[in-house]
Amino acid sequence: MMEPYVPKEPQLPPIPDDPVFDEVQWKTLLSIADVVIPALTSAADSQSDGLRKKAIPAKEMQTAISDLAGRIESPDADRLVREYLQESASSIPQVKEAIRRAFILSLPFAVRQKLSAVLSVLNTRLGSLLLTGSTTPFKDLPFEARERIFLGWRTSKLAPLRQLSKSLILMFNKTWLSVSPTVLPVIGIPRVPIHGKPEASFEYEFLQIPPGDGPEILETDVVIVGSGCGGGVAAKNLAEAGHRVMVVEKSYHYPSSFFPMSQSNGSNLLYEQLGSIASDDGSITVLAGSTWGGGGTVNWGASLQTQHYVREEWANTGLPLFTSSEFQDSLDRVCERMGVNSNIRHNFGNQVILDGSRKLGFDAKTVPQNSGHRDHYCGYCTYGCHTVTKQGPAASFLTDAAKAGAIFMEGFHAEKVLFETVKGNKVAVGVEGTWTSRDAHLGTSGTGAVKRKVVIKAKKVVISAGSLNSPLILMRSGIKNRHVGANLHLHPVLVAGAVFDEDVRPWEGTCLTTVVSDYENLDGRGHGAKLEGITMMPSIFLIAMPWRNGLQYKKLVSNLRHMTGYITLVRDRDSGRVYPDPVTGRIRVSYTPSPFDRRSALEGMIGLAKIAYAAGAKEFHTSYTAMRPFIRKPKEGKNEKEEPYPGAADADFKAWIDEFRSKAPLSPDQGVFGSAHQMGTCRMSDSPDKGVVDQDCRVWGTEGLYVVDASVFPSASGVNPMITNMAIADWATRKLAKVLKREKH
Repeated sequence: MMEPYVPKEPQLPPIPDDPVFDEVQWKTLLSIADVVIPALTSAADSQSDGLRKKAIPAKEMQTAISDLAGRIESPDADRLVREYLQESASSIPQVKEAIRRAFILSLPFAVRQKLSAVLSVLNTRLGSLLLTGSTTPFKDLPFEARERIFLGWRTSKLAPLRQLSKSLILMFNKTWLSVSPTVLPVIGIPRVPIHGKPEASFEYEFLQIPPGDGPEILETDVVIVGSGCGGGVAAKNLAEAGHRVMVVEKSYHYPSSFFPMSQSNGSNLLYEQLGSIASDDGSITVLAGSTWGGGGTVNWGASLQTQHYVREEWANTGLPLFTSSEFQDSLDRVCERMGVNSNIRHNFGNQVILDGSRKLGFDAKTVPQNSGHRDHYCGYCTYGCHTVTKQGPAASFLTDAAKAGAIFMEGFHAEKVLFETVKGNKVAVGVEGTWTSRDAHLGTSGTGAVKRKVVIKAKKVVISAGSLNSPLILMRSGIKNRHVGANLHLHPVLVAGAVFDEDVRPWEGTCLTTVVSDYENLDGRGHGAKLEGITMMPSIFLIAMPWRNGLQYKKLVSNLRHMTGYITLVRDRDSGRVYPDPVTGRIRVSYTPSPFDRRSALEGMIGLAKIAYAAGAKEFHTSYTAMRPFIRKPKEGKNEKEEPYPGAADADFKAWIDEFRSKAPLSPDQGVFGSAHQMGTCRMSDSPDKGVVDQDCRVWGTEGLYVVDASVFPSASGVNPMITNMAIADWATRKLAKVLKREKH
C-alpha cells in the first residue's frame, strides 16, 4: 500500500518578543475569550467550576454529547465529544500566541491601544461598574455574569461596544477554529483531501543577495513588483518578447509538497496580514492572498469572463479598449493558457444550487475553472493546491516566464519607485526596497537572515502588487493623484449555511462551480448580487456563522459535515479607500458596505434561502447575526408540486423572509460581511482628473511606470476578477513589449 500523503509543515517566522498586553490585561482578554469559546460542563457535576466554565443542565448536556457522538465515526466518539465540549479558548496554549502574533503582525496599532485601554478599565472598580454594572473586575466574575455582560455588549445602544464584541467574537472564533486539537476530529475533516494525487510543482530559482553594508544594485529591462495574476501574465509576455524581466515578490514561494497547508499555517504564510484585514469600523473583513502567485495560488479557481454590460459601462467612460475585439482576444488567450473549462464534477453544495434553481426557474450556470482540462475535485486548495491542477500564475504564466529567462526574487519589500527628470518628464528608472532571505526553515525570516537594501534599475517599472498594496507603493513614491487609494471596490458578501439530513462532507469537491445571476441587476444599472458557493474550510466559512452563545456555536460547528455554504457576491455601487497605517505603514481599509449594497446582499440572501429550501434544506443560517435561522418544520402532507414555487405555501418560510426583509438595509455591525476581491484603487481613466492610469495602464504624469492588476478596474467587475485582471495585463503588456522593442531599436 502507498503511504498516505502528508504535506511538509513550514515553521512560522519568529516575531518580536513583545508581550502586547500586561499580565492582568491578558487574563482579562482570555476571560472574554472563554465566554466566546467556553468549557461546557454539566450542572450536576459537583466538581463544576462556575467561575471558569459554563454549566449546562444535566439533561441538555447529555443530549448534546449523544447527538455529537452519533455523528462521529470513531470508537472514541464519546471521549472526543467530551474533550471538545470541555475545551475553552484559554485551555489551548496556541490561542494566546496566535492572538499575540495577530496584534504584532496584522492589526492596526490603534486597535491594540484601544483594546489595551478597555482591558485596563475592566480591571478598575469604577471602569468595571461603567462597562459591566459590577465593581468586581471582569476576569473575577463568575462565568454566568461574564456571559450576561458580554451578550449585553452585543446589543448595546453604544456602537463602540457592539463593534468591540463583534471584533472579539471574530478573532476568538478564527483563532480557535485554526488551532483547536478537537475541532477537525469532531467534524470529521481529514487533514488532507481524499481526492487528487499529489504532484510536484515547478522548481523555481530565486535570486540570492550576499551579506553587505551598502545597497545591492541590479539592472534589468523591466522590473515587475508582484507575482499575482497581473504580474504573472506581464512576466510571461515581456520575457517571451525577448526582454530582460525581473519579478520581485514580498512573500515567499512554497512548493506543492507543502500544500494544502494547515489552517493556521495557511493564514499566516499565504495571506495578507494573516488572512484578516478588518475595515476601520469593523464592518467588513478582507481576505487577500500574499504568496508566490498571489491570489491565484489561493483562490477558488472561478474563471468568469467580464460580462458585456460591465465592458460597455467601462467603454462609455472613455475606454474603448473594453468593447474591442483585442480585449476579447486577451480574455480568451489567458483562459486558453490555464485550460479553463466547464467540464466539472459538482459537489453536493453546488448541485444544490443547480437543483434548487431549476425548481425555481432561476438562471444557474456552471462556473468555468482554470484546471487545465483536468478533474479538480478539491476544496482545500484555498491553502494551496497539492495536485498542481489549479493553473494559477505559479503553475502557468510564471513557469512560462521562467522558461523564457525571467529572473525572480522573493522576500523583496518594494518601498518606492525611483524617478529621474528627463526633458522635463518624470521618468521611472527602477525600484528600491529591502530584501530578506529565508533562514534554514522554508519560507521564514529568522533572526539570522540576511537583510539588504536593494536598488533595481530598469527601463520600465510595472507595479502588480494588488489593489491593497499598489496604491501604497505609489503613495510612498510621491505620486500625487487624489484617486490613488480611492475608489476601492470589494464585492462585499454575506455568508449562508444550509443544513441537510445527508452527510454531505462539504469540504470535498471544488468550492465554487455554479453561479446564479437572477439578482445581479437590482437597480437596472448592473448592480446587485450573484449567488455562489464558498470554501468550507472551517476557519474561513464557520467564522462567518452566527455566534449567539458558546453552546450554540459549538453545536453549529460540530454539524459542518451536514452543511453547505453560500455567498451573495455584491457588485458594489459604492466604494471606499485604502491608505497606510500612520504607525506601521501597513494596509488600512476605510470601507462600509453602503445601504444600497446591503440591500443587494439581503435580496441575494433571500434568493439563496429559496434555493436551499427548494433543494430540501432543513435549516438556513446567515452571517447576519441579528436574524434568526430558519428551521423547517416537518411536512404535514402538503404536496409541494401544487405550489407556484417550493416554499410558497409554507407560512413559516414566508414569515421568515418578510421578517428578514423588514431589517433592510441591515446594520453593518450586526452582520459579518466579508470580501475576497479588491479592485479599483488605481482606477483606469481617460484623464488624470478621473483616475490613476491611462488605457495603456501607464500612471498619469509619468513615463515608464505602469500598474497592471485589479486596482486599475474602472469599477467593480461583478464577477470573480481573476480573468478580467489577467486579460488587462495581457493586453497592456503586449503593447508594452512593442514599446520596448521600438525603443531598443
